Amino acid sequence: MGGCCSHDVSVRGKVESEVDDRDYEYDHENDIAYEHGGALVRLRGSSKFVSMYTQQGQKGVNQDAMTVWEDFTGEKDVIFCGVFDGHGPLGHKVSQFIRDNLPSKLSAAIEISQQKTIKYYDANETETASFDDGYDDSNHNMSLASWEGCFLKSFDEMDEYLAREINTDSYCSGCTAVTLIKQGDQLIVGNLGDSRAVLCTRDRGQLIPVQLTVDLKPEIPSETSRIVNCEGRVFAAEEEPDVYRIWMPDDDCPGLAMSRAFGDFCLKHYGLISVPDVFYRKIIPQDQFVVLATDGIWDVLTNQEVVSIVASAPRRSIAAKLLIKRAVRAWRYKYPGSRVDDCAAICLFLDEQPVLSHSQSQMSRKNRPRSKHVHRSSRNEDTDTVDGKVGMEIDEEWKALGGFARANSISKLPRLARAMSNRQSTKYYSPR
Repeated sequence: MGGCCSHDVSVRGKVESEVDDRDYEYDHENDIAYEHGGALVRLRGSSKFVSMYTQQGQKGVNQDAMTVWEDFTGEKDVIFCGVFDGHGPLGHKVSQFIRDNLPSKLSAAIEISQQKTIKYYDANETETASFDDGYDDSNHNMSLASWEGCFLKSFDEMDEYLAREINTDSYCSGCTAVTLIKQGDQLIVGNLGDSRAVLCTRDRGQLIPVQLTVDLKPEIPSETSRIVNCEGRVFAAEEEPDVYRIWMPDDDCPGLAMSRAFGDFCLKHYGLISVPDVFYRKIIPQDQFVVLATDGIWDVLTNQEVVSIVASAPRRSIAAKLLIKRAVRAWRYKYPGSRVDDCAAICLFLDEQPVLSHSQSQMSRKNRPRSKHVHRSSRNEDTDTVDGKVGMEIDEEWKALGGFARANSISKLPRLARAMSNRQSTKYYSPR
């Protein structure tokens, strides 16, 4: 308490240093946690491995939501993390609805899958297999295909449930989701939309960000093709030449800035889907922590800046709050005429040791065996889809798109001119 953070973090040439630690003192009385099916559910606060924080922007009610379930599915050493970014008139209700219901649906799908796997191996009297082969009797691991199936099933059920339970005014409201399950030394990430998961690892004493997800935006060629094939339109308005959006076939609305989301039922027949991308990584000793955050963070901070800020936190409990405070400063510095976006972040630390800055010695985890890791990322590294197809190259078109100030839905922007030219309305972003 009362110390200061002296680690410098550059934000486009502006160096912030000597941050007064009192600005980030943590009040444990504000924790919100409760029990659910053997899991401890946390809506804000911190714990041994987790720091989480959200802050309302300047666009109205905070539409970001988040949750952490410790002992997920009732098992020790299993953690679920989820960050949800709402948009549209009822985006805050949609994000809260997803936050409160998706983990239960995913947990149920996992339990069913585990039971089927156990029965299969019992019936075939198969010896304990490795994770890659299918089932590990020592810690109830599932195959990669089974994990993917659980995410796909629960996300699809969640979208259908949302359609039945949410007010019809949510016709043009929705939310993104970036979710993660840590089970032992395995990370499984399910991503829907343009929030992001970034892992911090070490290489020769340096902090290295590894992007675990792809920002799913309309201008990605494969996403554009699907939308156009469903008669939706993808183009950037004159007011925002760098922001491509999804539009209905015969009307210049709603102008959605992501290609996948829960809700937004006005676009579900025109290419918008609620199917998540699923990614896997096996944790290695050099891996430090994972940051899940909404686009309010990534629009103004690079992956490298984010991991450096989190690693510089004087205490883990305030890491997420420190990150968001820095993001708000970056918004005001980079876009002084723009309204700051809502921000939400979860920092999941991967061991019990304190995170050291890049100027300190490398953390030691010599008692853990070095293990092979596979992930699909937006970096120039070997990648693997969740069903084990190795070698898929992530080209420039799949890299995370640069940060710029923008709203997710056109309803948050100045009203477009009613008479948009036919030339602009048919100017699609074509796949390369």
